[in-house]
Amino acid sequence: MDNSWVDFKAVKATVSIHMVLDHYGINWLRKETGDLVGKCPIHQGDGKRAFRVNVKKNIFNCFSCNARGNVIDFVAAMEQCSIREAAVKLKDWFSLSMPTTEGHHPTLGPPKIVEPTRAGESERKNKPLAFELKGIDTTHPYLAARGISQEAAKRFGIGFFPGKGSMSGRIVIPIHNEKGQLVAYAGRSIQDDVEPKYKFPLGFHKAQVLFNLHRVLMSQQSKVRLVVVVEGFIDCLKVHEAGFPAVALMGSSLSEAQEQLLAAHFTQVVLMLDGDEAGSRAAAEIAARLVRTVFVRIVDVGEGKQPDQLSSEVIQKLLTFMPAPSAASVMER
Repeated sequence: MDNSWVDFKAVKATVSIHMVLDHYGINWLRKETGDLVGKCPIHQGDGKRAFRVNVKKNIFNCFSCNARGNVIDFVAAMEQCSIREAAVKLKDWFSLSMPTTEGHHPTLGPPKIVEPTRAGESERKNKPLAFELKGIDTTHPYLAARGISQEAAKRFGIGFFPGKGSMSGRIVIPIHNEKGQLVAYAGRSIQDDVEPKYKFPLGFHKAQVLFNLHRVLMSQQSKVRLVVVVEGFIDCLKVHEAGFPAVALMGSSLSEAQEQLLAAHFTQVVLMLDGDEAGSRAAAEIAARLVRTVFVRIVDVGEGKQPDQLSSEVIQKLLTFMPAPSAASVMER
């Protein structure tokens, strides 16, 4: 069968708008009555409420540039390509296996535990940084307000950056690849009304890495290779501080590269995503993909809750089924 053939209806039924937003690194949209609202990523206008995503219906609309439609329409607008080309891109990006007969939905293809060879994939590799930011303040009040101890801030290298550049005046978070090489800094606004809430440098592809993976790999000695997967940086720190190995997707969708990393390094994965509609849907989608290669379990953090809002005691209670870490291993981390 022609590999460029694609079932539009099946793609729309399989790929969520969240998956596509994460693919593009669109992280500045804020939740509002079940929708996502913010600056339009298509025409980059100034309107802070022009762009709206209806998560439940899997559609978008911009009241400024009048772009609207489903996930395929969104990709076509972002890539300035035809609808068919957009559908093919979605099929390739998310490894969709197209049916050979009508009436069947596609499935997400099995992970390939090999170096990516698809066209354009090599260009999306994150190169190690040749510098480190200096003067990071790990004692900034914002960290304590988010429940991050000074010890954890120092260990992770997280703090307020007063210097010049795109990360100036933000809480910076070092991001490493699985080898422990520094590949980027994320910058978190200390004010919730400042957009984007999280800023990533140009040329950084967060879909290629799992935050904190290198620390988990260094600390695990057990044959039972288990990890907790969360959405955000602070979620990851809170679970890590509670004594459990954790990595963050830096979003609510799982990329092909991240799926490969989990399948290559772990035998058990615990999904601890946000307790909203988007988190529940993402957990189900991710579990359906990972279950082919690893044992998967989903933890309910409570409706409207996020792991970063939970105390260490609550996190430990939710993860009581996991092997308790030894005192020595916790101290090492």
